[in-house]
Amino acid sequence: MARLATIRALTEDALAGRTTGEPAFDALGVVVAETGMPPALPRALVEGFAMDAAEFRPRHEEELYLYCYHVAGVVGVMMAIVMGVDPADEAVLDRACDLGLAFQLANIARDLSEDDAAGRCYLPMDWLVEIDVPPGEALRPMYRPRLAMLGRRLATHAAAYEESARHGTPALSFRSAWAVLAAAGIYGDIAREVARRGAHAWDHRVITTRAAKLGWVAKAAAQAITRRREWPGDGSRAGLWTRPRG
Repeated sequence: MARLATIRALTEDALAGRTTGEPAFDALGVVVAETGMPPALPRALVEGFAMDAAEFRPRHEEELYLYCYHVAGVVGVMMAIVMGVDPADEAVLDRACDLGLAFQLANIARDLSEDDAAGRCYLPMDWLVEIDVPPGEALRPMYRPRLAMLGRRLATHAAAYEESARHGTPALSFRSAWAVLAAAGIYGDIAREVARRGAHAWDHRVITTRAAKLGWVAKAAAQAITRRREWPGDGSRAGLWTRPRG
């Protein structure tokens, strides 16, 4: 909590334009000033740190998405602004948030075993109740087939946010769109592999190989060229969670 308090104080100093003596926070102040980034965004990220420090655990799906927003979705929003998106363009920033949500859902699906070993669980409690798995027991061998169902659910949700995020790339420069599309494919593969492995998804950590990453870099270059035709900015977000405003 002391470290969290320090981060809060340094963040507020940076947002106020005061020199902190800490390079990362001084750089944050410069970026915020140059891009017109709303101060609420860095503050929302700090709230993500606070949620982890308080050992947050979601009770239901809505809380899962709120957590994902604070630790990853807001990062996508901030990066979009750094990439040149107007801070007032809520529609495009929603797509950027969707990419962060897709990444975090993939992370949660992949890291269930590691999080369990650390005493953490980011699966909504009502999901575990639904499949009749007692708290803290999800990784026991007898429950692995049921846990695989939730792994697939996370992967399916991640895919929906990944696809939505692609519809934001027409608003980006070619270079930025290329980077975003490559990252979307690389992280998307993590979630897809978790779903493919089923009950064995947590026997060994899922990774994306170097060759697969390079493949996505090449594929994403072609996608960036055709992005305005493939993913028009008006694609539907129906049924997807939307980040808080303000």
